[in-house]
Order: sequence, then structure tokens, then C-alpha cells
Amino acid sequence: MKKLLPVLGASLLTTAALAQSAPPPATPQFRPAYHFTPTAHWMNDPNGMVYYQGTYHLFFQYYPGGMVWGPMHWGHATSPDMVRWQEQPIALYPDSLGYIFSGSAVVDANNTAGFGKNALVAIFTHHNPKLEKTDSEHGQNQSLAYSLDAGKTWMKYRGNPVLKSPGIVDFRDPKVTWNAQLNKWLMTLATKDRITFYSSPNLKTWTKESEFGEKLGAHGGVWECPDLFPLALNGKTYWVLIVNLNPGGPNGGSATQYFVGNFDGHTFTPLNDKTKWADYGPDEYAGVTWENTAPRRLFLGWMSNWEYGNQVPTSPWRSAMTIPRELGLRQEGQEIYLTSQPAAEVGRLATTPTTLPNVAVKNTVDLTPRLKSTTAKRRLTLRTAQLAGFELVLGNAAGEELVIGYDAAAKQYFIDRSKSGNVSFSPKFTGRSTAPRLTTAPGADLTLYCDAASVELFADHGLTAMTAIFFPTQPITTVRLRSAQGLTFQEISNAALGGK
Repeated sequence: MKKLLPVLGASLLTTAALAQSAPPPATPQFRPAYHFTPTAHWMNDPNGMVYYQGTYHLFFQYYPGGMVWGPMHWGHATSPDMVRWQEQPIALYPDSLGYIFSGSAVVDANNTAGFGKNALVAIFTHHNPKLEKTDSEHGQNQSLAYSLDAGKTWMKYRGNPVLKSPGIVDFRDPKVTWNAQLNKWLMTLATKDRITFYSSPNLKTWTKESEFGEKLGAHGGVWECPDLFPLALNGKTYWVLIVNLNPGGPNGGSATQYFVGNFDGHTFTPLNDKTKWADYGPDEYAGVTWENTAPRRLFLGWMSNWEYGNQVPTSPWRSAMTIPRELGLRQEGQEIYLTSQPAAEVGRLATTPTTLPNVAVKNTVDLTPRLKSTTAKRRLTLRTAQLAGFELVLGNAAGEELVIGYDAAAKQYFIDRSKSGNVSFSPKFTGRSTAPRLTTAPGADLTLYCDAASVELFADHGLTAMTAIFFPTQPITTVRLRSAQGLTFQEISNAALGGK
């Protein structure tokens, strides 16, 4: 969404003053190779993700006036494969109805809205900061824009807004999909501390269907950026409801929770009330999925955290997106979990890997000379038949370390960036993040996607995901393994990853 609530209460003059302050020195060493970043300026939530005529469209919360959050626009980028991105002109600018907050986009194949057959239609929140000061309960409303040239140019609907706030302070982030059960469009909307579902035959007139979540799930902060979609498991269809939360995540600040359940076209019913997280790391937020990619369900998140997003030491841009991830379901015991794995397109960037069989680790083993690669932009995979406690240490000549591993006593995976480089820009940045291991299988597999200033961990075939950004003062060049207990990896593989 937007997200610094204190900024929303500040004057536009304050925001402008922040934007006009001298930018810090450029940091090309932190520019990722295969994660999307804007060329310059501020970015947060992914918006309007839709696939059309062989092109993935990514819109995003964007402030072209500075490197901190400001009046929101929809930036735009396109890609044939979700890893090679071309930044496009800004799609949507603020107007008299307000800033352009988060939302979604669909292909209107049947011309239900009357804009044209196969029109791309964006559904977004108009946020009016002036109105919010005098009437906070009516400052956020849902509006439309459409494109008749495959997303190159956009026109706002003259009848905006199409769904006005019923008197709720937080009324935003519409995720719209076609629902075959209703033969209508379904809107999943974040409404303060719950989700509200609406339906429409034409994207213009909306009827409330139901509410969900007032007393379920994590409620440490406001609910935002929801998504609802079906996934199959063992021949049965379940529905997954994603709800992003800020703050209140499992490791502090922003995070993405989810519920697995059933949806009858009107009401979502979870299988149970257990709180589950799509990513346990500190730096995945506002994650939602692409439209029009069936049978695949592809997910992308903002790779930062509102605890320190405005302070991260990159220039002349701030923020990147995660890698795209393909979602699925898996049952462990009595629980059904959402799984996420790197989309196959990311793996196609890899060079021929160096593979090390039967690596025994006791105390410390330096893998650097055997992996034949010093690039920080890599994919590392580790497989063991008997998981035990260990640490994978990514280091550099300055003695800085990013430590990823497994704590056998606590049955937790972890990422520790307390000694990873520059951690001084925010007291909430440093430290160790943990994630529970969700399977009791004796063996484990771990895949890490490392870029210039980020690491994404996928464990146990995607049951656990963790994302963290970090800012070393020198390039990461060494790879070591540590284990006091000792264990053997059947295979360790290292491949360099290219990109833009």
C-alpha cells in the first residue's frame, strides 16, 4: 500500500522537503542483477500484476519526486519472463480524487465494463489526503482506469470512484478476479481489521458479499493488500486468502499471512484459526499474485519492511521486488500449508553449476575454493539426508558475515544479519530472524537465491521461505559451513546468476 502512517498525517510540504534533500552517493554495488528495481526514486508495493499477450505487467507504488515515500503514482514495468524487466512510463498519476494507492488489474475478455473487448482494467484505491484530514472515514475509495493498447497508455474512468467508503478509515487495496461461481467479478478488499468481499457484473457497480477475519489471524497492525485464489491439492480445490499485515509480522514489522479454506462464491471459511506466514523473513511484504497466468499461480512481494524502508542505504533508488515465486499446497500431518518455490524462469539465469557430493561438515569447512565462484549473485542448493544444526556463512574480506542456518534444538531456520555490514541506519534492522521447520522429515533441502544485497531462502521444497536484505561494505566472496554437531550434505551446488 503506502504505508508510513505518520507521513500520511504530515503536510505535503514535509514530504516535499524530504524529497528535495540532497540524495546520498550512488550505490551501484547494491543494484540487483535479477530483481526488479526502478531506475531511480521510491518504490513499494507491487500493483496491478497481469499477464497479457506474452507480457508480464508489473505496476508498483512509486514516488518520482524523491527516494522516500511521497504522493503515490503507479509505476510500470514489463517483462517476457518476470526477470528481465523494462521500465515503462508512469501509468497512473495522482489527480483531484487523490493519490493512486494499491490495487489490481484484469483482462476484461467479455467487455463487461464497456471499455472494449480484452481491455486491461486497473482497479485501485484513490486516497485523498486533504479529505482525510477533515473526514478520515471517507478518504479512501475504489476507482477504475483502462487501457486499449495492451497497457501502453491508461485512461481513468469518468465515473470514479466506483466504490465509495462506507465510513472506514482503512478501505483499500482491491484485488479483483473473475469468479466463475458467481459469473461476476469478485473484489477482495482490505477494510481496517478484516477483509470484505464485493461482487460486480461490470466492474462499476459493487455489492457487498461478506466479511472475514475480525477475530482470526494476526492483528498486530492494519490489514492490507489481500488476495484470494484457488489451488488444488490431491484432486481437491482449496482457496487461499492472503492478507498482508503492518506491523505484526513474525519477526517484526511488515509480513504476509495467509489462510487456507473454502470459498462458496460469497463467504470464505478457513480450515482452522492457525496463523500462517507466506514468508518468515523480515523483507517480504505486500505480496500478491499475477492475474491471467492459469494454471500457474505466481507471487511477488516488496522486498523491504516499513520498519526501515525509508532509510535503507541505496541510491538513487529505494527498494526492490522479490523474485517471482510459484505457489502450491502441501499437507504435513493435519495441516495444509502454502508452498512457494522460485519460478522456473529465475533458474534459467543460472550458469552451469559446480556440484560438490558428500560434503562432511564438522566445526568449519571453507567451500570457497571448491565452488569456483566469487560472485555474490548466485544460487546455492544444499541437500542432506539427516538434518542437524548448521550455519552457512556468506562473508567478505572485511570480516562481515550473513549467516543462514538451522537451529536443531529450536527446530528453526534462521537468518542473522547482525554482522552483515551496514546496519546502523535503523535500530530495527539488525538481528536474527527465525522460521519454524514445518516438516518432521529427517532430510532437508535448502535453496538460496543471493543477489547484490538480498538473500531468499526456500527450505523443504518451499514449505518455509525467508527473505532478507543486507548491505555489506565489500562484496561477498566467501562461503563457509559450520556445524558443532556435524552433518553430511549429499550435495551442494553453486551456480552464478546473471540478469539485466
